[in-house]
Amino acid sequence: MKRLKLLFLQIVVMIVALLIWHVVTTTSLFGDVKTTQFFFSTPLAVLERTFKQLTSTEIYWHLGITLTETVLAFVIGSAAGILFGFAFARNELLSAVFDPYIKAANALPRVVLAPIFALWFGLGIWSKVALGFTLVFFIVFFNVYQGVREVSPTILANARMLGMNERQLFKHVYWPSALTWMFSSLHTSVGFALVGAVVGEYLGSSAGLGYKIHEAESVFDVTGVFSGMLILAIFVIAIDSVVTMIERRLLVWRPGQSSTTVA
Repeated sequence: MKRLKLLFLQIVVMIVALLIWHVVTTTSLFGDVKTTQFFFSTPLAVLERTFKQLTSTEIYWHLGITLTETVLAFVIGSAAGILFGFAFARNELLSAVFDPYIKAANALPRVVLAPIFALWFGLGIWSKVALGFTLVFFIVFFNVYQGVREVSPTILANARMLGMNERQLFKHVYWPSALTWMFSSLHTSVGFALVGAVVGEYLGSSAGLGYKIHEAESVFDVTGVFSGMLILAIFVIAIDSVVTMIERRLLVWRPGQSSTTVA
């Protein structure tokens, strides 16, 4: 699909969604207009509030804090997930011994961990980074683990017949196989790193986008809540675009490139 056609369709979807929202909140088809707007605001009010916030300096202070927490959680969680994913995939005994513990840790509800991290690390950025880490790590870990395990035995046998050692196998066989799975997880992890940061800020913080959303919610400012969510969405799309650019550079060898790339 051509890029311009895809962009056009994406814009059409956004316009249709905004029109439906506008009709629902500005007409009496779905009940009293004031009541509807109290719960859902209006798209115009949200866009105006968002523009006002983005043209002020205050929001960038909060954005900077949330960005710092998100990037740290994303980088540390991804690096640990890649490292342990490779280690467990390449060591059957290690994988078998720790398998139930990994699954049990992944099953823990992250919201329950947030207060514990706040107790351990305080209300600064590191409690939010720790929460984001727990969300990112397991996504990357399981994808890298699966990517390495999915390497064809035939390819491995042929590579060994050609005289490749473990270092060469890692570079030319395991790593390329895991890259596709890894980047698939990284696209998802971007959002989860941000979720961890924002949830941590929401539960206990004095700055950040999560704090701003909680502040708006506490005074029933629905427009402020939706505006904060819109800024978060813009924020995630921007970070994900960076991941996509890196993915295209590293996976340039792949015939179809990546699923995120449009011909």
